[in-house]
Amino acid sequence: MSPGTGTGTATATDPGADSGHGAGGRAPVGAHVLDNAAWASLSAAHSAFAEHPYATPPGTPRAARYDPDVAPFAALADPADPRSWADLATLVGPGGTAALSGLLTPPEGWDTIGSVEGVQLVDTSLRAEPAPEAVRLGAADVPEMLALIGLTKPGPFLPRTVELGTYLGIRHRGRLIAMAGERLHPPGWTEISAVCTHPAHRGQGLATRLVRGVAAGIRERGEIPFLHTAAANTGAVRLYESIGFTVRRRPFFMAVRAPAGRPAEHP
Repeated sequence: MSPGTGTGTATATDPGADSGHGAGGRAPVGAHVLDNAAWASLSAAHSAFAEHPYATPPGTPRAARYDPDVAPFAALADPADPRSWADLATLVGPGGTAALSGLLTPPEGWDTIGSVEGVQLVDTSLRAEPAPEAVRLGAADVPEMLALIGLTKPGPFLPRTVELGTYLGIRHRGRLIAMAGERLHPPGWTEISAVCTHPAHRGQGLATRLVRGVAAGIRERGEIPFLHTAAANTGAVRLYESIGFTVRRRPFFMAVRAPAGRPAEHP
């Protein structure tokens, strides 16, 4: 999971090429935009989907989250800054929960209620090309998309996730059997997500063709594809590596609960 400004010219082999952030302030020195991709997205390309801890900020917000119908993710401007955690506590409310990534130990008073090791992969040699049999998916397709997601469980997909970018699908006899699309959108990069195929149609290379097709659109914008998967999903990791992705880092995806007491006032 992880958000900045501008399109940048970062490359997958230049891990420090773009560390700029937008409305949340500057990233820590040496940080890469993909280290905090949800924050970079919410601060720039996806700012219209962002919720902040106060309607009329007395300063720059240091925490944000997606509209709950769009994506489950929250993000901190700087996980090492107590003020970011104070803003997140205000945003979620006493005892509220947030889904974060890249964090191992939340501060005192916060509880970790779930943690999964993930893998972040970046495009280094992917052959991106259009998928002629794919169709563009939109709001009218959401019920079918949700059904396929529920069956295959590739990761979070909500009623308005389709608004985050281009989603492509493949149909068989009118029925949606495979899909993939765009989710997080930090500067210069776009995440490929919701890659899934109906169990009855696996082994035909549908997911690979869709990943290449979504990547082709990303490349046309001058951006670089990246994606996430669970570290335990070794088959998916091997598949992505075989088609041109390289493991960049292994972040933890965490669900945390805010302190039950009254959140601290904004400093």
